[in-house]
Amino acid sequence: MLKAEPVWALGAMSGTSLDGVDAAALLTDGVTILDFGPTAYRPYSRAERAVIEAALGLWPGEEGVETAAEVVETAHAEVLSDLLATCPEAVLIGFHGQTLAHDPQGTAGPRRTHQAGDGDVLAEVLGRDVVWDFRSSDVELGGQGAPLVPFFHFACAQWAGLDEPAGFLNLGGVGNVTWVDPRAAGPEAPGAVLAFDTGPANAPIDDYMRAAFGLQNDAGGALALSGRVDQEAVTRFLAHPFFLRMPPKSLDRNDFHEILQGIVAPLEDADALATLCACAAAAVARGFEHFPTAPAALFVAGGGRHNHALMNELGALLACPVTPVEDLGLDGDMLEAQAFAYLAVRVARGLPTTGPSTTGVAALVGGGRVSVPQGG
Repeated sequence: MLKAEPVWALGAMSGTSLDGVDAAALLTDGVTILDFGPTAYRPYSRAERAVIEAALGLWPGEEGVETAAEVVETAHAEVLSDLLATCPEAVLIGFHGQTLAHDPQGTAGPRRTHQAGDGDVLAEVLGRDVVWDFRSSDVELGGQGAPLVPFFHFACAQWAGLDEPAGFLNLGGVGNVTWVDPRAAGPEAPGAVLAFDTGPANAPIDDYMRAAFGLQNDAGGALALSGRVDQEAVTRFLAHPFFLRMPPKSLDRNDFHEILQGIVAPLEDADALATLCACAAAAVARGFEHFPTAPAALFVAGGGRHNHALMNELGALLACPVTPVEDLGLDGDMLEAQAFAYLAVRVARGLPTTGPSTTGVAALVGGGRVSVPQGG
């Protein structure tokens, strides 16, 4: 177990957008952020993305999972090796892996979650202790297993010197939001954080662009900005039972896939994309109804903050300012990678990483396994 002193740690995240692996270094004691270090990015090739996409929805042992895991491990080993070269003092690595399937409700069998990639492999390749499998223990103990970044959002709010409640929104393939009161003693304190998945975000937009145009995304939301929102379609979207559930709650990447496909199928391309952006924003606005108090501002991270159509919709729907996390001095592309460096240190120190107000688990949980290099 790590001593209660600051260490450099690396974190890596490959999200539901399936674009590649983000990696970042962080100096922290698992409570306070002391410094942000170098970052790196390694995109998935078209062929690698196809292998991972073919394994989405699959569980360990099913055909295609092992091949996907090898792609994930190779990409992570490459980007983390590069980052270690610029931050050799890092003593620990947080490895999230690639989520292939997530069923914390047990709708298709036992409650479970599946992130491809083996921490033992990375520990041997990189020669560092690797913390991984962050979600399983939370799910096994009755939690949603997601979102995992709220405790880090709390640390970011304190690092930025915020002195009133704020929201942190990540717009990845799925959207997730954290309401934070930085005046609390710590993220474990009652009333300090509330977090949950808001709904689909970039995933349906990116999937539409791939299917219609062979492109990875609607760069800047340019095509969506030229379209018109079908408000009736947004109303049908908001009738989904997910929005009636109280948080904490979480989603699999493809939970809304068929529903959204059906909603936008009759629309022209630009109108379909504008409507998908409006649906993502409306889901966030619906989530605001669960906050204990209105946040002073909403700070947005993830690829979706580059989509001007989506950001415009958020600004129109929400009463508080909506701004990229860069306005706080944070890196919205690397925030989740930095979060897993932070969480790795918490796990190594025996500190909790999730709790009742973030995943719905009955008590505070310190999730994650630690792999040590042979001879380490």
